Amino acid sequence: MTTATIQRSNMIGAAFALAAVICFSLNDVGIKFLSDEYALHQVVFIRAVIGIMAFTAFVMPFSGGTSLLRTRRPVVHLIRGLCVVSANMCLFLGLAALPIADAVAVFFVSPLVITVFSVIFLHETVGPRRWAAIGVGFVGVLVIVKPGTAAFQLASLLPIAAAFLYATLHMLTRKIGGTETAPTMAFYIQLTFVIASLAIGLGLGDGRFAGMGHPSLEFLFRAWVLPDPADFPIFAMLGISAMLGGLCISQAYRLSEAAFAAPFEYVAMPMAIMWGVTVFGTWPDRSAWIGIALIIGSGLYLLWRESVKDETLATEAPTYRR
Repeated sequence: MTTATIQRSNMIGAAFALAAVICFSLNDVGIKFLSDEYALHQVVFIRAVIGIMAFTAFVMPFSGGTSLLRTRRPVVHLIRGLCVVSANMCLFLGLAALPIADAVAVFFVSPLVITVFSVIFLHETVGPRRWAAIGVGFVGVLVIVKPGTAAFQLASLLPIAAAFLYATLHMLTRKIGGTETAPTMAFYIQLTFVIASLAIGLGLGDGRFAGMGHPSLEFLFRAWVLPDPADFPIFAMLGISAMLGGLCISQAYRLSEAAFAAPFEYVAMPMAIMWGVTVFGTWPDRSAWIGIALIIGSGLYLLWRESVKDETLATEAPTYRR
């Protein structure tokens, strides 16, 4: 591939990443809004069923019909599905207990992890300046989580776990992107959500473990209930946005270098702050603002270094990315 082709592919992938961020941000708001009334696995199950219905009606007819269900990598699809299901469960359980901006900020160690994983698993090159930026981002996470202090919550570890699972998902996406289409990958993720959430619901949906008091545990162990008709628009929004988000993010990491696409996902951070203020009436505290600034700053620096690298490639074509 020529340098111009790589640059164009990276930019198209970045646009898909931004679209995915908007969809996933809407999901975070909807999930947190419903976390006081429903069990997590029930919300995820309804969301995935609606997502598959929307996919079948609006995406499948324009993506090869049932032929997109054929895959050369069924095991990888299963592993990707389990990664994204586990990542979502961890993040959503964290959202139930933490302010939305704090949970999303901690989760946004994931683009840093993706950059690290891109070196380990994809053999992409990262220079010392970008390693320093990654270190600054991890310091920002520590500032928000406050380990070793009275303000530390175990629930803060849930978005961190989600971040590592999310990074693993995108490494797998990058690996199979040459043979699998974005619609195929998005469909099998939604199918995994349906199967996994239904299985969890069959085991925990009677609510026998509920009543522990902690918001995250209540969200996990609460019994399934008949949804309130007033919540149907929220469930519909969750299903459609999750389906579109999965489709867009799969396409983003098929087309773009992982280390290039990842920083664009930081747009979710100001969106999370906006939702926290306007919907839930919560502002980040001083330490959270410091952590957010460090995390966003490191991500923007990674993005800037990528743009410098692309300009240099266009003129000098060096082999080392700083």
